[in-house]
Amino acid sequence: MTNQATSIDERSINTIRLLAVDAVQQANSGHPGLPLGAAPMAYVLWSRHLRFNPQDPHWPDRDRFVLSAGHGSALLYSMLHLYGYDLSLDDVKQFRQMHSKTPGHPESNLTAGVEVTTGPLGQGFANGVGMAMAEAFLAATYNREGHTIVDHYTYSIVSDGDLMEGIASEAASLAGHLKLGKLIYLYDDNLISLDGPTNLAFTEDRMARFAAYGWHTQEVADGNDLDAIDQAIRAAQDETERPSIIAVRTVIGYGSPLAGTSKVHGSPLGDENLRAVKTYFGFDPDQSFVVPDGVREHLSEAGQRGRQLQADWQTRFDAYKKQFGTEGAEFELAFAGKLPDGWDAGLPVFTADDKDMATRQASGKALEALKQNVRFLFGGSADLASSNDMPTKGDVSFQPGHYDHSNVWFGVREHAMGAALNGLSQHGGIHPYGGTFLNFSDYMRGAIRLTALAESKATFVFTHDSIGLGEDGPTHQPVEQIVSLRTIPNCIIIRPADANETVEAWRVAMLQPKSPVLLILSRQKLPVLDQGTYGSAREGVEKGAYILSESEGTPQLILIGTGSEVSLVLKAQAELKKQGIQARVVSMPSWELFEKQDQAYHHKVLPPSIRKRLAVEAGSPIGWHKYVTDEGTTISMNRFGLSAPGDEVMAYFGFTVDNVIATAKAVLDGNPDGIEKKEVLS
Repeated sequence: MTNQATSIDERSINTIRLLAVDAVQQANSGHPGLPLGAAPMAYVLWSRHLRFNPQDPHWPDRDRFVLSAGHGSALLYSMLHLYGYDLSLDDVKQFRQMHSKTPGHPESNLTAGVEVTTGPLGQGFANGVGMAMAEAFLAATYNREGHTIVDHYTYSIVSDGDLMEGIASEAASLAGHLKLGKLIYLYDDNLISLDGPTNLAFTEDRMARFAAYGWHTQEVADGNDLDAIDQAIRAAQDETERPSIIAVRTVIGYGSPLAGTSKVHGSPLGDENLRAVKTYFGFDPDQSFVVPDGVREHLSEAGQRGRQLQADWQTRFDAYKKQFGTEGAEFELAFAGKLPDGWDAGLPVFTADDKDMATRQASGKALEALKQNVRFLFGGSADLASSNDMPTKGDVSFQPGHYDHSNVWFGVREHAMGAALNGLSQHGGIHPYGGTFLNFSDYMRGAIRLTALAESKATFVFTHDSIGLGEDGPTHQPVEQIVSLRTIPNCIIIRPADANETVEAWRVAMLQPKSPVLLILSRQKLPVLDQGTYGSAREGVEKGAYILSESEGTPQLILIGTGSEVSLVLKAQAELKKQGIQARVVSMPSWELFEKQDQAYHHKVLPPSIRKRLAVEAGSPIGWHKYVTDEGTTISMNRFGLSAPGDEVMAYFGFTVDNVIATAKAVLDGNPDGIEKKEVLS
């Protein structure tokens, strides 16, 4: 059977399809099924609705398109090339090859036109929710009567797998509550997943589920019916108070001998099947990467339209800036990823005369000060704002009818919150933050990892950072989380020792252009270290580690602490001094920042000649050997904690002055493992 394309629409769709399957075949790797089935809906969206300018992929008021079903990346690359983005046919031919612009799943920092890094299912779904939140906040914040400078949609193609993932349920629930009416998802409803038919595991009424979340739902019976898809998108655009999902019944691998089976999901078609599908669509089976006459010109019309739309927007924005100069300058600054003058002017400075303060409390004070000067600092907590010390006072919060408020109630949805932060950041114009307990970072690890991979600017606030949180017990006491997060590339982890280090940690977070920053904060109160007596927190935190308290003579050993344990090692240093033992105290809030420093600074803080070292951290010891050397050791945790008052738990596991002193002496005696350590007991 053949399907000779007679209209420019059909020829264009089939070209999109076949460029994608040629790329998969040449790579001998990839997913041809989705491009063959979903190309018509993608074509209708991009050609008739999506507002974009391929010559300026970062135009602030463009529509955002997210391919949440990132395994279908060949479809996106085919379209980016044909619609005029900076992606050549040679780039498409390099699909899934080393150092190409066309990796196996879309990566926003590699490929022009890719809005966010997707692939792990459900992540793109939740990224889109964050993008729609950004649009709503920026529109409410900056638009003025007669001057609309933010007015765009967020679209996505999502799959069965996306909808099965728990993160999508979290994000869908949040989007429905927030009434994000400019969020429109096309659901590639092809009834097939990687292992077989979806009815083996996925039989609920999906549209009823989304209706219950507060979404506008529609169904299109034939994924090749361009007019029906077009009408459904228009109906979704007309629905202003509910996000929309359109279930489009497609055939996976449409046009190929493997159509409708899981065999076409994640493997190349093979030579004979590829020839058959090209014949079906009226293409020469002996030619590859063919763009028929007229197709490129036709598809370029959408980009030409977008260039005019951007030019019109620029005229409106210039008029806006003349009337609202402050707001216009701030808007440009936000989208440039910069901060306003005086952004840190109100950051608090604490003295030793201040009362003991948990670092979570200091974080809250710093965040409140920052939000006074940085209007586009936007975020909140996963239903733990009072525990995370997130600002809530005097702010109604980001809600329907109040989109101009920057405090967000994410609800108990840690994973969706993490992915939404990534979407907020990738949208542009926003510096997002989100908070929960450190133990619950496990729920959001997938989102944190993609935020780092995408080089997104986001701040994750994790409080209740150790066994010191006490009575909630080992179910809530993090042990392995800090070291686990330290293993994620391009993440900056900061565990500040006191209120001033916490303020400086926020300063670092605000200034990082392409790395998420994770703040690890205490529940328990800690003394404020005297800046006149000890090393400078500002310089020290930005360098990751610093000499907090020097010995009077040449140090015999180095005590290294992080977070709540720094004040403990300072006390031990004083007691060791009374016993004639000279110890240097190093505060090391961030391994990652320390590793960025040059060797001279490393040797200044941790001289190679002083190998007797003791690191104290109420978490896993994994990774500390690099800093303590084979002549040193750690006081740390190799087991779960206990339910009891926090100070009792800390004492039980050896986080006491006496144990630090005893272990330090053992290190000096050349027997660092000679102390019985409760942390290794089962």
